[in-house]
Amino acid sequence: MPSQEDKLSALSPRDRQVLKEISEGLTDPKKIAEKLEIKEVSVISLAEGLAEKGLIKLEKRVEEVYALTEEGARYAEIGLPERRILEIAGVEGVPISEIKDPALKVGIGWLKKKGWANLEAGKIKPTGDDAPPGKDEVILEALSFQGETGASALDAEALKVLKSRGLVEPNTQKSWSFEIRDLGRSAIEKAALRRGAETSQPTSYVNQVTSDMIKNGVWEGRYLDYKGARYEVRPYDVTLPAERIYPGKVHPYQRLLSRMREIMLEMGFTEIKGEIVQSSYWNFDALFQPQDHPAREMQDTFYLDSKAEIPDYSQVKEMHESGGEVGSTGWGGRWDPEVARREVLRTHTTSITIKYLADHPNPPVKAFSIDRVYRREAIDPTHTPEFEQLEGVIMDEGLSFANLLGVLQEFYAKMGFDEVRFRPGYFPYTEPSVEPEVYIEGLGWVELGGAGVFRREVTAPFGIDHPVLAWGLGVGRLAMLRLGLKDLRLLYQSDVGWLRDEPSLVRM
Repeated sequence: MPSQEDKLSALSPRDRQVLKEISEGLTDPKKIAEKLEIKEVSVISLAEGLAEKGLIKLEKRVEEVYALTEEGARYAEIGLPERRILEIAGVEGVPISEIKDPALKVGIGWLKKKGWANLEAGKIKPTGDDAPPGKDEVILEALSFQGETGASALDAEALKVLKSRGLVEPNTQKSWSFEIRDLGRSAIEKAALRRGAETSQPTSYVNQVTSDMIKNGVWEGRYLDYKGARYEVRPYDVTLPAERIYPGKVHPYQRLLSRMREIMLEMGFTEIKGEIVQSSYWNFDALFQPQDHPAREMQDTFYLDSKAEIPDYSQVKEMHESGGEVGSTGWGGRWDPEVARREVLRTHTTSITIKYLADHPNPPVKAFSIDRVYRREAIDPTHTPEFEQLEGVIMDEGLSFANLLGVLQEFYAKMGFDEVRFRPGYFPYTEPSVEPEVYIEGLGWVELGGAGVFRREVTAPFGIDHPVLAWGLGVGRLAMLRLGLKDLRLLYQSDVGWLRDEPSLVRM
């Protein structure tokens, strides 16, 4: 730890000037600034440093002061509306109908509140011969004459009334005063003795040492002879912590989404986009989900009071009702096109990929989508009604289930997960289906999505004759694992503390 002597020797020339003025009785930073011909804020900053070293005592006062608003200044000049009405009314009073100026009418209520007049048969009648100036009028006059005034010098109740009427406005006024301490006096005395004992007093003070000074200068302790001049070099305490810097950075969740997008593009996929509002046809029916499937119920889906135009649905209708020509029995019953026209907030991005496949039925196709989806979920640390989903599809000749597992293995490896396994799963529109899992230290195996090969009931109605590998990933759960979060909601909140602490240069 630096000694007290080191701390005193670290004072800059400006520190010493301010310390000297304070020792000579100047306590107001404004007066010190004027004498030294520097800014007042610089004096305050230097004084705070001196106070931290224990050389001076610094007292800071914060007081609420009041000044007139534009309207308050006008009333201070011409009088409050109630006072002016009273002058118009005289002894005999005045009918309310004669008070036509809107600016005066507001004073009628204040006349009654102050007890200056009564309303009798539509007439304003003064209660006495004279109404002495109220405390609010005294304050208006005082503020008009002397400007900003501390609240402690004004009547609190009258001030409250004037503030409610918008005639005065508060402001915060800060003031500082300084007082020399014994250690400060000692520092000045030692500096004076040192100046008298030193025969070669430095002509200048160096705050920044250059490499040339280090190489070509002649050093004697804290003094430097350089290019024919003598300098005193200010000591530095290298053990003090540096000021922390908070640089601008991309939100950690956005960085994760960008990394996932980058991986998909590196693997040769094409990014696709689609509308948030989708028809039930593309969101459910095109994926061979029966129209009475529980996932389509109101408790799971956001339905809109609108309907969409849908393409020729004859093949989809036949597939649902009888299984078409792919050896399926379908779902049976009657498929209703009006149900398919109902619009929803998309519940998955698969509605985008199936539409893209319908528009591009010939191989090869490698497409992905990272976008937001919506479901009627109760909000808790692991669920939100809107979240991001990553969807990928591959369609080509000769693809197999093994190809799907290889693509997923590669994707998760690029995301930093070394251990990946696959468990059998069930999804309405893929068969076979799997659930990829990754191993997380301390958590074990964690499921991160679903994948499979599109059923022929899904692809056949759109003329797709080749295998389609498909997979979807809940991005939020992956983000929680990568960022070490326990609450999914933090991804969507502006928690400045978390954003500042999260490293900005770590590759996702």
